[in-house]
Parts: sequence; structure tokens; C-alpha cells
Amino acid sequence: MSELLPIHAVLPDLLAALRQSGRAVLIAPPGAGKTTAVAPALLHEGWCSGTVILLSPRRVAARAAAERMAQQLGENAGETIGYLTRMDSKRSARTRVLVMTEAIFVSTILADPELAGVSAVLFDEAHERHLDSDLGLALAIESAQVLRDDLRLVVMSATIDGERFASLLDNAPVITSKGKAHPLTLRWFGARPELRIEDAMASAILTAWREEAGDVLAFLPGVGEIERTRERLAERIPAALILPLHGQC
Repeated sequence: MSELLPIHAVLPDLLAALRQSGRAVLIAPPGAGKTTAVAPALLHEGWCSGTVILLSPRRVAARAAAERMAQQLGENAGETIGYLTRMDSKRSARTRVLVMTEAIFVSTILADPELAGVSAVLFDEAHERHLDSDLGLALAIESAQVLRDDLRLVVMSATIDGERFASLLDNAPVITSKGKAHPLTLRWFGARPELRIEDAMASAILTAWREEAGDVLAFLPGVGEIERTRERLAERIPAALILPLHGQC
């Protein structure tokens, strides 16, 4: 059974808005569950006989979202839930939810402005604002206004600036979800200017590794710092699975 997330409390309102107006803006903070809960919920709607497209700004995020949704259904990516990026693809004739990058969507809608076989398009992380996301949204709105009055559009954002997006969607309803709170403890390791950032980070990670159970998520400012920290950790905790994640992955 899927974990109950804050987004589930507002899904009935979102679904009602899509039935009535075909447009909606969803404001949900990080952790609410909008990325993985909304698209599968649409599949149970009577109007949703085709594919639901979920747009993601990054390839890694698109793949991760698809794999998470598939896991929640007890499936593998490529079955009910698939993904399509420039470098990778997993989909089949069974796929009902297709997660794709914004650039891929722009190419898709330019080739097929009617979006044949598509019931809904969800714009995730709309607050990040990229050229491809803005162009994709403009093309989708034009398609819905001129060619496909049955095409449902949902703009999902982690910010509170929902009215601006709503005005673009013919004053669509704005649904707001609460976020998910996580306990947070701040710990100051002290300033050590003689240490390079990767050395300081490796030491902090080693402390967490020894003192805490579970995994460690660390943030660094650039690819070089990430890779150098990885090298230091590989030498000191060879038993750990160290996974770098950056734009060049």
C-alpha cells in the first residue's frame, strides 16, 4: 500500500477541478508527494482514456519519478509507468503514464500539435522556469484552446505564486497542499579554513556514517567538489556505496 502523503488530502479537489474546467494549478511544497501521486490518480478518471504525460526538468529526475511510481504499483518502469529522455527510454504498449523531459515534450508537441492519444499533461516544478518549460506550456495551452478542448492541463509548483500560472490557464482553480515535515537537527562542526571543502565534507560524512543508521545525502557546490569528496570517501569507507549525482551523470 502506498504511503499516505499530504497531497492525498487535496487530490479530490484537484480531480474535481479537472472534471469541471480541465485546468488546474497545484501548489505543493517539497515532500508533499505531487510528483509521484498525481499522475497515477488521473488514470482512474472516466475522461482519462489515453496517456498522462508528466514533465520533469531533468533526465535523472524523470527516471527516478517513473521508477518510484512503478514501484508503488508493484511493477517495473516500462509497464504502466514509463519514461522518455534523450539518453534513455523505458515504455511499452501498456504504458499509461509517461515521464519525459521538457525538451522531449517540446519536440513531441511540435511534431504532433494535437497530442493524439494524450489525455493530460502535467508540468512539474513549473516554478523553476526554463526555456523548454515555458515553450512547452505555451504550446500545450494553444493545443488545448485550438485543437483539443478535452486535453487536461495541470501546472504543479512548489512556490505560492499560483495565481500567475492560473491566469495563463483561463483562471484555472488553484489547489494548495501542505508539505511534509521532517525532524531536523543542526550540528555545527566548526570553521576550519585550512581544510578544502571536500576534506571537510568527507570528515562530516564519516562522522554521520559512524554515528547514525541509514544513508547519507550530501550537497556540494560543483562537480569537482563532488568527485573529490567521492574519492576521499572511497579510500576511507570502501564498504560504502557512493553515488555521485550531478548534471554530468
